[in-house]
Amino acid sequence: MKKLTERLLIFFIGLPLCLAIVILLPQKNHLATNILVTIFCVLGAVELRDMLKKKNFPISRLEAGVLGAMAPVGMTLLVSFGVDPFIIPALIVTSAGWLLVSVVFVPVRQKNAETKLDNALDHTVAGFAVLFYPSSFLSWLILMNRLPHSSTLIIAFLCVVFGNDSLAWTVGILFGKTNRGIVAVSPNKSLAGFIAGIAASTGAGLLLAAALPYVFSAARFPPPVSGLVLGLFTGAAAVLGDLAESALKRSAGVKDSGALVPGRGGILDSIDSLALSAPVFYVVYRLLFV
Repeated sequence: MKKLTERLLIFFIGLPLCLAIVILLPQKNHLATNILVTIFCVLGAVELRDMLKKKNFPISRLEAGVLGAMAPVGMTLLVSFGVDPFIIPALIVTSAGWLLVSVVFVPVRQKNAETKLDNALDHTVAGFAVLFYPSSFLSWLILMNRLPHSSTLIIAFLCVVFGNDSLAWTVGILFGKTNRGIVAVSPNKSLAGFIAGIAASTGAGLLLAAALPYVFSAARFPPPVSGLVLGLFTGAAAVLGDLAESALKRSAGVKDSGALVPGRGGILDSIDSLALSAPVFYVVYRLLFV
């Protein structure tokens, strides 16, 4: 009951607060939203680092946070300040280069030098992991702010993803007790919940295309069909994003990625669906509506 109460409080307080930032602070292509996304990316990277450490992949929290910031900072510079798009691959390549050469700077006489050299490969793998997940996926949410009607688009995206998550969770609680265990990475997920979640995201896409023709003006197919496809693909990506993060947690032997979000666990637990579905939503929207 406590977890349910905390989850509802986050939904009815945290989500409206995020929506208020999107709606009320659109300056410089939603700079405030872009900064918020960057913060989530940094915190998510640090949580991933903590999971990697449990599997003996060493990297410091500071380094993980800096690497996790590269993609969203580059995207923010592009979207909010008009910097050349070259900045994004430049930051990523610079970060990757640092990971590859950083071990070179371990002094011969430094204490534990041999241990650090032995861990060089593990450190590099961990560094590449936090460099790309979740930031390289969630940064597509920042890229949405370059599109026309970006405020409405971001809210629509959140409705599709959180509609999926909320209805899947509710239906799973009510009707999923006898049909759980369909995927090994998350035994508590139910077939009823999966069906309800996909139905919610598909229905949300359909309704959005019908209710907001000035935003969802289909270029290739009738708006209802395009909206249905957008909701279906985004919802499927949201489900897969949640399951993928569950697999990482099971591998690390942890129940939650962290404890920053009451009722949900960590930041990664809260943005896993958003991260994988953001690029899918953006690409499908560009293909069908722009």
